Amino acid sequence: MQNDVPAADRGPGLRAGLIVIAAVTLGRVLALWFNRTDLFVDEAQYWLWGQAPDFGYYSKPPMIAWVIGAVTSLFRSDAAFFVRLPAPLFHAATAAVLARIAATWIGPRAGFWAAVGWITLPVVAVGSLLVSTDTIMFPFLAAALGVWMAAASRQSAGLAALAGGLLGLAALSKYIALLYVAGAALAALSATWRPRPRVWLAALVALGLVILPNVLWNLANGFATVEHTLDNADWVRETRPLNPAGVLAFLVAQAGVLGPVMAVAFVGGVLTARGPAERLWVAFSVPIILIMTVEALLSRAYANWAVAAYAAGTLLATGWLLRRGRGWRLATVIVNGIVSVALPAATIFPHAIRTPDGRLFLHRYLGRAELSRSILAASDVLGADTIVTDSRDVAADLFHTGRDSGKRFFVPPPVGRPRNHYEQRHAVHGPLGGTVLYVGTSGPPACAPGTSPALVLSPPEGAYAGGHFGLYLVPGNCWSDQ
Repeated sequence: MQNDVPAADRGPGLRAGLIVIAAVTLGRVLALWFNRTDLFVDEAQYWLWGQAPDFGYYSKPPMIAWVIGAVTSLFRSDAAFFVRLPAPLFHAATAAVLARIAATWIGPRAGFWAAVGWITLPVVAVGSLLVSTDTIMFPFLAAALGVWMAAASRQSAGLAALAGGLLGLAALSKYIALLYVAGAALAALSATWRPRPRVWLAALVALGLVILPNVLWNLANGFATVEHTLDNADWVRETRPLNPAGVLAFLVAQAGVLGPVMAVAFVGGVLTARGPAERLWVAFSVPIILIMTVEALLSRAYANWAVAAYAAGTLLATGWLLRRGRGWRLATVIVNGIVSVALPAATIFPHAIRTPDGRLFLHRYLGRAELSRSILAASDVLGADTIVTDSRDVAADLFHTGRDSGKRFFVPPPVGRPRNHYEQRHAVHGPLGGTVLYVGTSGPPACAPGTSPALVLSPPEGAYAGGHFGLYLVPGNCWSDQ
């Protein structure tokens, strides 16, 4: 069953699209090899999770940790390149899956344009340079969409179970994937996509079985991941004034996520959806954006919070572009192509690009490892084998940069509920023994007031520019009473 989209047989098809995906991905892997940025705090945290495989973690479900752990174990290296290597590969897999869906439901030429459309999206260009839960989620999400379309159209319980299992794997990457259940329910308002009860049952049972270990982990850990998710949606816990400016900022940011031309194509695809497939893709994309728009109104919503919408959204945009002149398709390739080339180049020469105010353009991804190396060197001079810090960012990089140093890293005991993974799993409990080096961002630890710093580090550039980190020698039993 194909949409009534006039996709001519002439022109590049699915095979050409796969070649483009392979070429772009090879270029991105090479750029990743020469990438000179530090792991961001979240990336370093995901790496640390991967050193201790589990069914859940403080702020995210476990898939990203499993993937990073598998890749770094396979290549026997914890270097930043291998931590990030899954990123371009997973986006390549997503592009290939979407290309196949487009070729099946629109036409051969659509397979090429869906491949090109996805692989050049700005959010994909960024997501191929650093590893994130969005990136890990996408191949499973796209595959679940394609298999569900086949299952619903054929009334196949077996395919439905496969789709449910794939959606479960996507949810183990990021919980927002579960909104696809609502998308399937909305699509079922059309008789074309209305599964029989046994088809629904097969999908939901498979989904439940796949996510069950993470549900049990949350039960055993005080619903840590769920609590963190509610912290992000903070309007659930406290009443806040409405934020119309946040709505505008969120919607404008979507043009940056997709690129301006693709954003227009997506909106056009939603407004002119034709045929059963395109109407299904509306059901799997628009509700996610609407939900996140409401979140932006009630509190805040970051630009990437709606990206789950753009697997189906790219297919909608592809259909719309094929109904327009060649100029539209050329425009999106040029605009998004420039971004896809510029961003990797920026990571290769990160110290050469600055904002008008003189700050490094990629300052958030620079200076982290350098500070850790300075702290480690100071600990050697001061004779401390244990380091405690009150900064989550510093702790994250110390674990990675100092992984072969033989030193131990901790954060102070939390006051109340743990606020991050380090307070949950790496907080001080009991005496540490000997002398400890405390790295503080706001003076000495509360258990050793009045202690003077042995050294103060003040990074001139990068993520910590303008900050001051005091290094204090304190007894190992400093936190024994906490």
